[in-house]
Amino acid sequence: MIYDQSEFDLRCEWGAQGVFQLACISDVVIIVDVLSLSNCVEIATNNGAIIFPYAYKDESVIDYAKSLQAELAIHRQCWTTIGYSLSPKSLEKIPNGTRLVLPSANGSFLTLHTGNTPTLTGCLRNCQAVAEFAQKYGDKIAVIPAGERWKDDGSLRPAFEDLIGAGAILSYLRGSLSPEAEAAVAAFQAFQQDLVGYLKKCSSGKELIEKGFELDVELAAAFNISDCVPLLTDNAYVNSSYRVN
Repeated sequence: MIYDQSEFDLRCEWGAQGVFQLACISDVVIIVDVLSLSNCVEIATNNGAIIFPYAYKDESVIDYAKSLQAELAIHRQCWTTIGYSLSPKSLEKIPNGTRLVLPSANGSFLTLHTGNTPTLTGCLRNCQAVAEFAQKYGDKIAVIPAGERWKDDGSLRPAFEDLIGAGAILSYLRGSLSPEAEAAVAAFQAFQQDLVGYLKKCSSGKELIEKGFELDVELAAAFNISDCVPLLTDNAYVNSSYRVN
């Protein structure tokens, strides 16, 4: 097909259509949602937590969390300094073994649509570890920058931070790059020297800072500091070194 980048080993495409086009023809999918899900999941699973992604604004999530005997993160519009949420800072001290349902409009939504293709989530913090782990599955790798959604109509807004995160992961992968993947790598390399500065100046970063979450942006900008690889296992992201009981 024209849009599936199938002639290349390393593919990169945005959002839900990216998952639809690439997941079924790839050996592994990597979801990249830098200022939200991916960063949260890396921090939480690195502490030994078990993270269940779920659809955003779906009222059935309460019953779902109860069925799993899991805690439920609060919605994004309700972010506070108390309780677990899509604020990575809220998850820094999450205890080992905590079961948490984490709804999100982008990263969680995409995770739920990768089908039977092995699925990882990655960010700037664990880009090299995720890339190296992904190549254990094979040469055909799809990297999906999640992007954001415009508030007025819910359409995809390609997000600077997710392009940079995708490029960071792709820069550690071996294989032929599609033009889209090459563009992501080039973007990452162009801004690599001041990740925190650029993340604070991009639209998503400014939005978080305005809401009082500047530390979350700083946590997201930390580069290649983690060897934690969140792997989707039995509908939950876990550190690939652990198994869900």
